[in-house]
Order: sequence, then C-alpha cells, then structure tokens
Amino acid sequence: MCAPTHAATVLILGDSLSAGYGMSEDQGWVQLLRNELPQNNIVNGSVSGETTAGGLRRLPNLLESSQPDLVVIELGGNDGLRGFPPNQLKLNLTKIIEISTAHGAKVLLTEIMVPPNYGPRYSKSFTQTYHQLAEEYNIKLIPFFMQKIATDTNLMQRDGIHPNEQAQASITQWMLPWITQELSD
Repeated sequence: MCAPTHAATVLILGDSLSAGYGMSEDQGWVQLLRNELPQNNIVNGSVSGETTAGGLRRLPNLLESSQPDLVVIELGGNDGLRGFPPNQLKLNLTKIIEISTAHGAKVLLTEIMVPPNYGPRYSKSFTQTYHQLAEEYNIKLIPFFMQKIATDTNLMQRDGIHPNEQAQASITQWMLPWITQELSD
C-alpha cells in the first residue's frame, strides 16, 4: 500500500454502521481509521437511522464545512430496512455521487445488502443498484463490510443488526486499503 503524499480530508457519509451505534464514538471504526491515518482529516458525517434521502439533504453542508478530497458513501441500509424502492435508492445515491464529484471530491461507494427475509427479488435489485452506480460512474465499490460480521453473533450487538465493539477493528482493516488506495491514486 502506498501512503498518500499529502494530508487529505475524507468524509464518511453513513448511517449507524459508521456512526458507532451502541458504543462511544471513540470505539467505532471511523475513529480507529483516524488512528490508522493520523496525517489525514477523517470527518464522520454519519448519523444513526440515516437514509439516502437524509444523507442527500445533509451533504451540501458537509461538503462546504469539510471540503473533502474523498467521500465514502455508506448509506442505504435504512432505506432497505424500511422497504424503500430500489429506484428511489438509486436516485438518491446518484445525486450524492454527482454532488460530491461536482464539489471536486473522489467517491467510494460501499455496497449495502439487506437481510434475506426481504425476499430474493428485492434483495437482488437492492444490491444491484450499488453495482450499477459503480459501473455508471466509474467509481470503486467496496464489498459490504458486514457480510462476515453479521453471521458471527460474537461480533454483533443484541439487536442482530449492528456490529459490536469487537467488530470495529475488522471493519477498519476492511475499509483501510480501499481508502488509502483511493487517496494515493
């Protein structure tokens, strides 16, 4: 891995998975990422319960205040849990990508998956949205970091939805090479 040659600002635009739901902020993966990349400014613009529509509403202020070089989009889980249509998910994520790139930031998109009980047609359409956007906008798609964690009860909180403190280091190590690669490109 190549380290970036200059200090960069990275905006994490996410939901509870990135906001550190159920733990103190300093235990979450975004803080652990800050510890791994102390030369960079890592801004956590994540809010528990956030949907893509909410992220889209908050994005202009976050871009203005942080002036990021890179925006990491980790949104959609709450859209899926609420059964929002994939076309609405795609529309909101499209706008987030376009606004971020128009602001001069690179974009990384994190794949999100919904639980299998939402049915195969909805789950497939939901997940395909991320792959389509990555291809359409020629951006990297980070595979869903919860895939292995969600099936390990030792890494999950009691609600069965959120990763616990023990999972945060794994998430950090999953995300780190994607972010450092994008910053060095």
